[in-house]
Order: sequence, then structure tokens, then C-alpha cells
Amino acid sequence: MPRRVIITFAIIGILIFISEYYTFQALKTVTRFKPLKWILLAVSLLIYINFFYTISSMSRADGQTITFQWAFGWLLIALVPKLFVMLLLFGEDVFRGGQKIVSFFTSQTKPLAGRRKFLSQLALGLASIPLASLLYGVFKGKFNYKVVKYQLAFKDLPDAFDGFTISHITDIHSGSFDNKEKIQYGVDLINEQQSDIIFFTGDIVNNFAHEMNDWVPVFSQLKASMGKYSILGNHDYGDYSDWKTPEDKKANFQAVKDIHPKIGFDLLLNENRYIEKDGQKIALIGVENWGKGFNKAGDLQVASEGIKQEDFKILLSHDPSHWEYKVKQDNFNYQLTLSGHTHGLQFGIEIPGWIKWSPAKYVYKQWAGLYEEFGRYINVNRGFGYHAFPGRVGIWPEITVIELKKA
Repeated sequence: MPRRVIITFAIIGILIFISEYYTFQALKTVTRFKPLKWILLAVSLLIYINFFYTISSMSRADGQTITFQWAFGWLLIALVPKLFVMLLLFGEDVFRGGQKIVSFFTSQTKPLAGRRKFLSQLALGLASIPLASLLYGVFKGKFNYKVVKYQLAFKDLPDAFDGFTISHITDIHSGSFDNKEKIQYGVDLINEQQSDIIFFTGDIVNNFAHEMNDWVPVFSQLKASMGKYSILGNHDYGDYSDWKTPEDKKANFQAVKDIHPKIGFDLLLNENRYIEKDGQKIALIGVENWGKGFNKAGDLQVASEGIKQEDFKILLSHDPSHWEYKVKQDNFNYQLTLSGHTHGLQFGIEIPGWIKWSPAKYVYKQWAGLYEEFGRYINVNRGFGYHAFPGRVGIWPEITVIELKKA
């Protein structure tokens, strides 16, 4: 086993032990029902054993299975709330230790006896918030589809496209799906927007083309009068699995690309199209994946061949780091870029007008929503599906609707 994996497992093991110890002590202090702490400890142990067994028995050739996702999900549900208990009570122990040292030298009074019970009650109360949030995220939140609408005005937008509407979806991750009724609802919600065009910006599978087999009839129902266009994401290349032969990986990649016409999408592989309306046109450019630390198959120059600098351009690029490092300052002037990839980490807090936070912001400068620099825009869609963690907490699955206006 690689040294890095051993260290990771050791850190998780230490966190589990310390958090379980403090949670056990808190329950012992607060509850009068003595078996409760043992029942919860037994349930937690089963969850931990299931996670480590799943990790140790899975093969990278299998990719990321639903079994792994649920094992990881239950691990977070069991562990994260207890980390809140651990931090509060461990901090109190440090403070109490400091007071004992001071009292030894100064003969000051000892801490109040009732403080431990109060802090235990407070810690368990705080822990109930992430516990409820994670449970909701796993069973409801991942299907809590939100329609996010923007209106963007451009001086150089052709008059014929004033009022033109776009539905933008991304990161389907069909290999994670486990509820056909909910996915059908999401697809119906996209169609309800009645946008002129639909764009999909990558990651149609987790790793294998066959993951989409059961979902082709569902996503082929998507409709748009001016067409449907798509690109590839980092997961579509099959890079997250061990393959028996290079030929197997190549065949899977071709099968992934073949999914797009099956559901009625025109897949753009470093190429472009013109969309015409009333004798005027805008340029649509689609690049393969280009990401910081990921596959850099995307070639903006090749994809833009035949496009004029003065054309109004919509760029489809899966990873928003492409916009940050290559696109936004390009003299060719890509007015609007549509991306995905981040999922908003599927975890965060968003209250419009008040707060917008996720750990994703420490990795990606543009991680969710609409951004503007140099008069150019990027929309980072939060994703239609989910990956790794089988849920969403505070960062809901998204359907973006953008209306273009003539400034």
C-alpha cells in the first residue's frame, strides 16, 4: 500500500478515535439512558468497518462505484458531526488544564463542576446541525434542482439574438444516479424553461460509457428549438481507472463520445459552429477538457479556426481554470464562457445577498455562479449530478438559464 494512503488512513483513524471518545463522554454526561452511548458507538463502528472494507476491497479498475459513494457518505454522516463535539470539548479540556496549572501556583478556585455538562449539551446541539444537513443532503438535497436565471447585455450582440435564451447544464455524472424518477423530474424541469438552445459542458459519466446506458432514454427527451451542443469533461476520458490495455481505454473513450449523438447533442471536440437567426449569426466554440492539474486536451486556437475576432462568441469549456489562465485576457475576445467541473464541492452555504461560501473557493477563483472581468463573463454551473459524496449540502443541483440582451 502506498505510503501516502497509509498516512491518510492513519489520520482518519486518529480523528475517528478522538471524536468517538469525546462524543461517548458527552453522551455519558448528558443522557440518563445509559445504553444510548453504546448503541451509537456500535452503529458508528459498523459504518467505519464498512468504509475501510469497501476501500480495501475495491479495485481502481472498477472506478468509483455507488457502493463506494454510499460508504463514503455514511462515513461523513458518522464522523463530521462528532468533529464538532471533539473540537468544543477538547478545547475545554485544554482550557481546564491551563486553569489547573494556574490554580496550582496561585491557589485560585477550580472550574465550576456544571460547566462540563453545559458544554456537552452545547456540543451535541451543534453536532445536530451538520448531522441533519448531511442526512438531508444525501436523501433529498442531491435532487433539489434549482433554476438560476441571469440576463446579460452585450453591445456587440447581433440584433437578431436580443432575447435569445440558453439553458446550461453540466456534470451529469450518470454513474452516480440511483433514482430514475428524480432524474426524470430534473430533465422535465430543463424542458420547462423552453430555452432556444441547450448547452452541456462535460462529465456525462464518472468513468465508463456503460454508466449512461439506462439514462439515454431520459436525457434524449431534452428539447431546444435551436439545437443542443456539448463538450467533454475530465471524467469522460477514462483517466480515473486502471485499464487492461490501452485499446480498452480508447474504446471506452469512443463509446463516451458516441453517447452525445444518441441523446441528440452535437459534441464539439476543439471545433466550432455558427448559429444563425434572421440572417445574423453568433459563434459557438467547444474545447476539450483543459484544467489546472488535469488533462489539457483543449486547444482554444484550433477550436476557434474560421471564427472572426469581431464575431460574438460563446465558449464551452468544462474547467473554469481555463477561463482564469487562458481565456479571459485573450485578445480574441470570448464574450461568454460556460463551465462546470467544481460542483461547488457539493457543500457550502449560500444565502443570496448575504453569504456565498464553499471550500471550493480555496481551489478555484471562479467556483459557482456568474463572474465578470474585462467585460467578459463566465458562468460556473454547480452541476446537475453528484460525485464521490452521494449528496449535496447547501450547494444545490443547478439548471442555469441565461437571456442575452442587446445593450
